[in-house]
Amino acid sequence: MPQTIRFHLDENVNKAIADGLSRRKIDVTTTSDAGLISSSDEEQLRFAYSQGRVMFTQDSDFLKLHNSGFEHCGVVYCVKGRRSIGEILQGLILIWEVLEAEEIAGKVEFL
Repeated sequence: MPQTIRFHLDENVNKAIADGLSRRKIDVTTTSDAGLISSSDEEQLRFAYSQGRVMFTQDSDFLKLHNSGFEHCGVVYCVKGRRSIGEILQGLILIWEVLEAEEIAGKVEFL
């Protein structure tokens, strides 16, 4: 049975993005919510994986982890400053609407 994407936002992502997703009833956690402030990128990705969550980040180190073969449920990446909060929200909502969790697992989507 297909599963709906659930997101985890790393600590450098603006809280307004988490708020916007939550208002739309999209399941989202943040680094702060999870008590992972100042945790390594590897720990963040392990947490997201353990929870079956797709990581949204603006930190290119997560792309390096992906390229090294680090197991994850999916990474959505946006260069910091390239998109507005509204544009990021639109992109994440679109991913949530059109992809199932298994379709993004182990892959990177760029906004």
